[in-house]
Amino acid sequence: MTLQQINYALTVAEIGSMNKAAEKLHISQPSLTAAIKELERFAGTVIFLRTSKGVTLTGEGEEFLTYARQVYQQYELLLEKYGKSGNIKRKFGVSTQHYSFAVKAFVEMVKRFDTINYEFAIRETKTHEVIEDVGTLRSEIGILYLSSFNRKIIEKMLYENELAFHHLIDCEAHVYIWKGHPLATEKSIRFEQLRDYPCLSFEQGEKGSFYFAEEILSENRYPRIIKACDRATMLNLMIGLNGYTLCSGIICNELNGDDYAAIPFESDEENQCGIMEIGYIQKKYGTLSEIGEIYLGEIKRYLQTTQKPI
Repeated sequence: MTLQQINYALTVAEIGSMNKAAEKLHISQPSLTAAIKELERFAGTVIFLRTSKGVTLTGEGEEFLTYARQVYQQYELLLEKYGKSGNIKRKFGVSTQHYSFAVKAFVEMVKRFDTINYEFAIRETKTHEVIEDVGTLRSEIGILYLSSFNRKIIEKMLYENELAFHHLIDCEAHVYIWKGHPLATEKSIRFEQLRDYPCLSFEQGEKGSFYFAEEILSENRYPRIIKACDRATMLNLMIGLNGYTLCSGIICNELNGDDYAAIPFESDEENQCGIMEIGYIQKKYGTLSEIGEIYLGEIKRYLQTTQKPI
């Protein structure tokens, strides 16, 4: 088994096509196929299933590449610190719940590098996919939150994926609405005031559950609820339907625009204001790359300028 074969397999898994992977790797398709078959012989298992529509990972193949990706990542870290990478593009990926501050920090980080020499990726995605992406090293860092409600379930998943959670900031719940909303002038908003408006929630897919919700107080019963998949749609629904979502209160006007407001959520006996502990996850025994350290530095810098920890 060689590092080149591992790189080939990781590229095929990422693209899902032998032909397209061969084009990206600048080798012939027969050469790539031969290299993958040799790797499968070494591993003693079938890594890919070939179909007319492309290739997909087998269960054993997915497990094999989880370990192989760790090996290749360490190789890239060695090149970064001690080697001359030549034409090798260094990769860095982040998976995150839908936080504009995570995107803002990513933008500021990328500005510090020449993108012709790097391959960057940011994935605003579902909670369980944030964990899976970092667990399989598809992304080096993940951004999510813990609360008294979801902590036990999320920490169990982190343990199973050999991930560590690191605290960034604690936030109280806020109601996020557009500035033309009937409640936009309130200094704080109670749960009963929201009953006539739809609660907007990020869709969590087939594995969705209350524990994976990106919005705090997800255990509450909302009489009106609408699911969305991305921040742009969420913002449109806020304006079009006077919808609202519950968030950390950390908003980036530079990216979202200044037509929105985050108003403190006011607790009552039945609806206590929870605390969101936002943090980042990484491999428990892994080492952050130089790019990863810079990205976290940008996040911490931004959080310090926008909100004081509780």
